[in-house]
Amino acid sequence: MTADPPLALDIDGTLTRPDGWGIDSRIFEPLRAWDGPVVVATGKAFPYPIALCHFAAIPELVVAENGGVVYTGDDVFVTADREAPRAVAEAYREAGYSLGWGGEDTVNRWRETEIAVNREQPREPLEEIAADYGLEVIDTGYAYHVKDTTPNKGDGIERIADHVGFDLADVVAVGDSINDVSTFAVAGRSFAVENADEDAKAAADEVLEDVHADGTLAVLERVRGQE
Repeated sequence: MTADPPLALDIDGTLTRPDGWGIDSRIFEPLRAWDGPVVVATGKAFPYPIALCHFAAIPELVVAENGGVVYTGDDVFVTADREAPRAVAEAYREAGYSLGWGGEDTVNRWRETEIAVNREQPREPLEEIAADYGLEVIDTGYAYHVKDTTPNKGDGIERIADHVGFDLADVVAVGDSINDVSTFAVAGRSFAVENADEDAKAAADEVLEDVHADGTLAVLERVRGQE
């Protein structure tokens, strides 16, 4: 029997419901039954994709924080500066702005290598402050991420592939945002869901007709058993 190909899947905009909020529960059964490695590659903080792997009952192969944290299933690699993003957040607050997530800020509470700022907050001063610390700001469509310029999702997927032992040329990737472009660059086949931004659509091998999890589910059905 032919094995299923390795997957590299984003979360927000890719495994979510059509309204963009919350994991589409239909994704769990196909992932649980998938006969191949599944890498969850996201801009979310490390605990979120780990929890998703737990709930989906799949091995923990995770690229979090846009490549800043990588878990191969055996080792955690922190690939970016921990302190600079926190300094940017403090300077942004001192300039009179807010990260925009409320007092407890669960969006950033467990982040290790970047910060996320609500897209309703001013971007220009954030970019100016980030540049002072040698960092960049990317807009994923869900938040402004202040991050190191070097690590990315694609690098994290390469590290996991080397450790687990699968060929990047076999990887099927699905995503929706500029932070998935590096994933598409290392994957053998790449798909942008219909709701993807223009950067992701331009980088993908194929733009799907369906949005969010509908598009991802269609890809999984198409490529199952094709490795």
